[in-house]
Amino acid sequence: MAKTGLFAAVALAAGVAACQGIPKEQTVAQYCATPDHQDEGVCKLKVEIDGQSVALADTDMRLSAARNVADGAATAAAEAKELAAAAMARAEEAANKTDDVVCETRTIQNSAIGTCRPGFTLTSCTQTRYTYRAGGMSIMREINDQQCRFNSKVLEMQVRCCAAASSGVTPEDTLIKGTPDPVPAPEEPAKEESPLRY
Repeated sequence: MAKTGLFAAVALAAGVAACQGIPKEQTVAQYCATPDHQDEGVCKLKVEIDGQSVALADTDMRLSAARNVADGAATAAAEAKELAAAAMARAEEAANKTDDVVCETRTIQNSAIGTCRPGFTLTSCTQTRYTYRAGGMSIMREINDQQCRFNSKVLEMQVRCCAAASSGVTPEDTLIKGTPDPVPAPEEPAKEESPLRY
């Protein structure tokens, strides 16, 4: 009985070794030429050699080295899939949070500075009306979370302000008329004094 068990163990070991026994000198092309092996990953894998995409089965690479390349590619693909799934989860989470943002547009006239109401953050500022008589387009000198500032008073600007909906603020699109530059009173023509008096 002991001889039968030993014989069975030796036969099993020989069978496993025969299944995994691939000559180290065999090339991938030789291995993949067998119809039984053509569906294996090592026969389907493509690699880049000198900038050209080449099927691994068309190279003279040794099979043991090719298996290492294929295993490395499979590991890298699995890691990339995990990273992509994590990135997709973060993107979906961020997309769900964008529904929680409320915005308003404030139209401000005759001012050099545009601001938002308390609780809102300034996201953009644009000069929307100007005249060439008044000097044309103004140059934006500053923009941050609280205000935008032009180099001179502009005829009209639109300030976009946003806040988290959870902050409880309600958006209102408003028109704010600034203080126009004071218009100097017209000068009265100087009275000419005549040397003749009546």
